[in-house]
Amino acid sequence: MNRIQSVGSRAIACLLGAPWLFTAPAAMADFIDDSKASLQLRNYYLNRDFRQDGAKQAKAAEWAQGFVTRFESGFTEGPIGLGLDAIGELGVKLDSSSDRRGTGLLPFGPTSKEPVDDYSELGLTAKLRVDKNVLRLGTLQPWLPVVIFNDTRLLPSTFQGGMLTSQALDGLTFDGGRLTQANPRDSSAREKIGFGSATSDAFDFAGGSYAINPQLAVSYYYGNLENIYRQHFVGLVHSTPLGKGFSLRTDLRYFDSRGDGEKRAGEIDNRNFNGIVGLSHGGHRVSAGWQIQSGDSRFPSLNGGAAYVVNLVTLHDFTHAEQDSWQLRYDYNFAAQGLPGLSFMTRYVDGRNARTDFSSSGEEWERDSDITYVVQSGALKGLSLQWRNLSFRSGNGLTTAIDENRVILGYTLALW
Repeated sequence: MNRIQSVGSRAIACLLGAPWLFTAPAAMADFIDDSKASLQLRNYYLNRDFRQDGAKQAKAAEWAQGFVTRFESGFTEGPIGLGLDAIGELGVKLDSSSDRRGTGLLPFGPTSKEPVDDYSELGLTAKLRVDKNVLRLGTLQPWLPVVIFNDTRLLPSTFQGGMLTSQALDGLTFDGGRLTQANPRDSSAREKIGFGSATSDAFDFAGGSYAINPQLAVSYYYGNLENIYRQHFVGLVHSTPLGKGFSLRTDLRYFDSRGDGEKRAGEIDNRNFNGIVGLSHGGHRVSAGWQIQSGDSRFPSLNGGAAYVVNLVTLHDFTHAEQDSWQLRYDYNFAAQGLPGLSFMTRYVDGRNARTDFSSSGEEWERDSDITYVVQSGALKGLSLQWRNLSFRSGNGLTTAIDENRVILGYTLALW
């Protein structure tokens, strides 16, 4: 608990050390009244068995506890509102060893390979609001097609930079900014923004989403990782009721990615068209997805983030060069049977024609199943328990065989 208190104390000290907070008490009313804070607890166990011949280790198995404290202030009153957000992250090892490391839950030493006992991060974000425009500077967790933070393990990743979000025009949300550093999901250290082993001075992005009507939205975004790649994105999301309790949702995405400047990561040449269509009725939802790629390289995305593609599933994202893949998925919400809080998901993804250094026509598949329960009432309301099971296999030049189980216990406590 000392490390948790230390992270929280540093955040509070930074807040109290900001002199502008005390210059006009009347103007601080909304800053204080609209503020909120929470503590997210995540207990995570991951067990991964390597089934392929010649695997470097038989399994990776780790158990850890994560703490994420968030503070979000309101804005000071007046035509220009000022605010400050803070995030403190702490991961604590519960069980691991050098021969079972590598799950992505815990970082490990460069020479000993021994997983660390704990790791942490403190991030601060200054924000400024003018009308319906908000500028944020500092620690960011963007969720945009060209850059999304990764929250699939113990602690979420973060980025450093500046970001402007504007909703000045009805129906349109504009986002633009520059990122210079990333802190991956299993690290305490910030590193230069990059892709693979190549680093860049900055990642610039801009674009927006426009709601044509409540059922239809279109979007366009552009990202430029200087001297590595340029990326264009076009998307469409449409939902419509079909009558008799049925509804249909369509999500289409297209990326065009090319090399930029010095091409520090080599030649990047990728077109990726992916989408998913889901049909819902009652507690049931059946979905079909696909991902079609062309070009000479795999799909690029920022280190510390993830690929915004529909076949990014529990373990894999099926984005090798020229790889085509399809997905079938089924979800069921047991609230339809009088059991609110209980849900089930299963999906299967099959990928073909993957081109890598080891194969010209690799084949891969992944099967995932999730069972999740969220307590609906009582002292433990909001407590969630999830079991994730997967199998992944590759062949025809690719040689990976993994069976995996994850057990995740989560709870978010509102501090005020």
